[in-house]
Amino acid sequence: MFTDCHSRTIPHHGFHMKFANGWTVSVQFGFGSYCDNRDGKSMSSKNAEMAAWDKDGNWYHFEEEHDDVKGWVTPEAAAEFIHKVSQF
Repeated sequence: MFTDCHSRTIPHHGFHMKFANGWTVSVQFGFGSYCDNRDGKSMSSKNAEMAAWDKDGNWYHFEEEHDDVKGWVTPEAAAEFIHKVSQF
């Protein structure tokens, strides 16, 4: 049960989770996302696109990607990133 965050689904695309610390994580795996399902022909994907931003709209920067969005993230890496953001 989610007690310290607010979640929202984006039909056929993914979800957002907003944590008590003010940070929001976005996990997307639908049409146009940086993932195996980029063409949107499936309801699932082996990986996803991820991003995060704080309560003021400042985006997390992925140093290794030189970007604010990271693509083709495995489920294991997604779980680690969600946990990391929840602890900011």
